[in-house]
Amino acid sequence: MSVTDHRRIGVAAGAALLTIAVAGCSGLGRNAVGTIEYVTERERVVTVTNPLVTGCHRLSPSGATAVSNKTLIDMVLYPNRECSGGMTTYVATASSDTIAPGARPWGSYTLVH
Repeated sequence: MSVTDHRRIGVAAGAALLTIAVAGCSGLGRNAVGTIEYVTERERVVTVTNPLVTGCHRLSPSGATAVSNKTLIDMVLYPNRECSGGMTTYVATASSDTIAPGARPWGSYTLVH
């Protein structure tokens, strides 16, 4: 085998391993790296560490009035506990947001993946 053949085999093997690694990382059990901190309507601070990337995540029953996204992915906040409907708020990674005066607290969130 020539040096060129060895390189082609190496590139092919590397591409195959990369494909397997990416497929493994896209599983349903992925977690967002970092924390999400929120303040409840009763002014209690709650920290969620490494939340699952998939699904609807409910906030405390009284809702959240301020949220800080310290994960590596973006999130969407919902004014209800079912992660549905309009009036959502998009919070990018390393960002935070608070509800507008007179607005209902957020009840749930999803992570953008």
